[in-house]
Amino acid sequence: MKKFGTKLLTLQAGAIAGVLCGASAARANNFGDIASNMVDSIEELPGLISGVSYMIGLLLGILGVLKLKDHVENPGQTALKDGAIRMVAGGALFALPMVYEAMRNTIGQTSVFVGAAEVNRVEFNLR
Repeated sequence: MKKFGTKLLTLQAGAIAGVLCGASAARANNFGDIASNMVDSIEELPGLISGVSYMIGLLLGILGVLKLKDHVENPGQTALKDGAIRMVAGGALFALPMVYEAMRNTIGQTSVFVGAAEVNRVEFNLR
């Protein structure tokens, strides 16, 4: 019984090692592949930033209105600038995606795709 468990464990370890070695031997990573993977990974980043910007801008706008309400109810306790600062920051974050799109259209890049850098030759000069 003990021997069977050891053989099974050895077979599992051998299978895992074979899969891992086969995967690394089948395709080796180079700088081009790594750069291409990075470009593919960050392709959707502007959409994520836009969504987060809208959510935080909306939140800051609501908090700004609540601070202004607190100021109206008790002017000595809450300063007017606290609500105003939150509303301005919320408006700026809410407008950020539109500003980004206008900037991208002004520059002239209509597609989001950016090509990966490619290394053609590397030289090391040793003396």
